[in-house]
Amino acid sequence: MSLLVIGTVAFDAIETPFGKTDKIIGGAASYISLAASYFTPKINIVAVVGEDFPKSYIELLENHGVNTEGLQIKQGEKSFFWAGKYHEDLNSRDTLITELNVLADFDPIIPKKYQDCKILMLGNLTPSIQRTVVERLERRPQLIVMDTMNFWMNVAWDELMITLKLVDVLSINDAEARQLSGEYSLVKAAKKIMAMGPKYLIIKKGEHGALLFGENQVFFAPALPLEEVFDPTGAGDTFAGGFVGYLAKSEIINFGAMKRAVIYGSTLGSFCVEKFGTDGIINLSHQQIEARARQFMELVTV
Repeated sequence: MSLLVIGTVAFDAIETPFGKTDKIIGGAASYISLAASYFTPKINIVAVVGEDFPKSYIELLENHGVNTEGLQIKQGEKSFFWAGKYHEDLNSRDTLITELNVLADFDPIIPKKYQDCKILMLGNLTPSIQRTVVERLERRPQLIVMDTMNFWMNVAWDELMITLKLVDVLSINDAEARQLSGEYSLVKAAKKIMAMGPKYLIIKKGEHGALLFGENQVFFAPALPLEEVFDPTGAGDTFAGGFVGYLAKSEIINFGAMKRAVIYGSTLGSFCVEKFGTDGIINLSHQQIEARARQFMELVTV
């Protein structure tokens, strides 16, 4: 039983007050898969890149145990590219360039080997593509986790409402939760959103931690105070990767397991922001992860 990740594999160019990068590996599926690889050995990816995408980046994923059979390489075309610049507080950014390229007509083809998946992670894509993936699976996974964003709430509301009915867990940030629900109180927002379909809801609050709702319970995981934060790009996707990766190795999936998964998601996210791009999550040891996870757990233990 495996983890199936759907999302973008792409180029990013990032500028923060602490420096800037040229084109580097980015995309939701890249961050999710790399983070999840520390917990489960069976990760399958479905995404699309152009012929300009370096083989070394594909090998980076494969070296982390990611099966790239479902990674389409479009000859004669270019990969998705995003460039952004963060402000001094790192909580806001300006998008400088967005080039959809191969993503404009992405058709997610699921290899036969990928059909037997325990968890499906729907990275941030159009709600219609996310729904197509669910419909193309021969058997429903034990858990379907979905990420989305405010852009789709603005331009694809009806499709989003249909897709939300198909998923078990929705992961969004606090601003997106308020927009989706029309409620400022996150408790009221959670009730409204779960009435739309998801049984569980994760609301990420950046440097203020994350909330998990479900089974008539609420869990709050604080963020770990870090000495240095260089680049928040991909932190939410890295969180999602740690979350689903931990659950993929769990024998039972319930609220208790999800509480622990949130801690490990937060743990991986904290490593991500300490370096540019994926550099913070590609050479971790299990000892490092466990030591930092204990720091998180101490924050919620009296």
